[in-house]
Amino acid sequence: MLDYKLLQALSAVVDQSGFERGAKHLGLTQSAVSQRIKLLEARLGQPVLVRAPKLAPTPLGRRLLNHVQQVRLLEHDLLDQIPALGEREQRLRLAINADSLATWWSPVTGEFCRQQGLLLDLVVEDQDVALKRMRDGEVAGCICATPRPVQGARSHPLGSMRYRALASPGYVERHFPHGLTHEALRRAPAIVFGPDDRLQHRYLEMRGYLEPFPHHLCPSSEGFIHLAQAGMGYGLIPEGQVKRELEEGALVDLDASSYIDVPLYWHYWRHGGSTLEALTEHLLATCHDWLAPLDDTLAAASDTALPARH
Repeated sequence: MLDYKLLQALSAVVDQSGFERGAKHLGLTQSAVSQRIKLLEARLGQPVLVRAPKLAPTPLGRRLLNHVQQVRLLEHDLLDQIPALGEREQRLRLAINADSLATWWSPVTGEFCRQQGLLLDLVVEDQDVALKRMRDGEVAGCICATPRPVQGARSHPLGSMRYRALASPGYVERHFPHGLTHEALRRAPAIVFGPDDRLQHRYLEMRGYLEPFPHHLCPSSEGFIHLAQAGMGYGLIPEGQVKRELEEGALVDLDASSYIDVPLYWHYWRHGGSTLEALTEHLLATCHDWLAPLDDTLAAASDTALPARH
């Protein structure tokens, strides 16, 4: 049988990204946590962690982490019948993209978390890494733009976020006095979320522009908007995040007829317990107030080539 004290040590070291922080989280010495990991590896006959060049779980370690997280969720379901098992406080570790976190996530989940006494441990990741964290058992659920779930999980469509190419009026006047010509796009600085963000590239491809372009990198949803308002560049911004700025004219469309709709899917463990199921039902019942419906064409496209955006 598995010794859950040993698995708890493994989980803490991975969650806290180190032995010292993991030990502090458990209220143990670093030596004690290290001994527990060594004992776990000795009993299993193979390593559960790779120490260098970067601390990470091995394939066996990922399977154990997945198991630990699901056990925690299922144990919480027993508290109504067996209060002595522990405190009612529940924590869910979820991976979510920054734009969702900056727009609809809080108003949709806030009241639910208060009613459930639920604490969230949110990991901000792009779609590919979010699914990897699901696969590795590091998170119980994630928001991403891919419909296909990892093994042992389910996925549901939530809707889509509309991105518009926006900039300050002064920026548009300076850089695009004659419209979005290829020469202007070649010179005008854009704003890109990060190295893996392909929304900007996809937007330019829609306009037939395939050449390199100057750009700032800004891995912050709020900072992205501030740079655009300051006239430093143009970029693809979620429509729902800048309603006031659009109404007041602080930001304007480069081309009101062009936009990109990005589908969003909720992924969660199939045997994750009642709290995870309740959160799933709540998201499906309330997201339509904040996200646009996901049409069949967009859903089909989302399973092939998708833009990455944290």
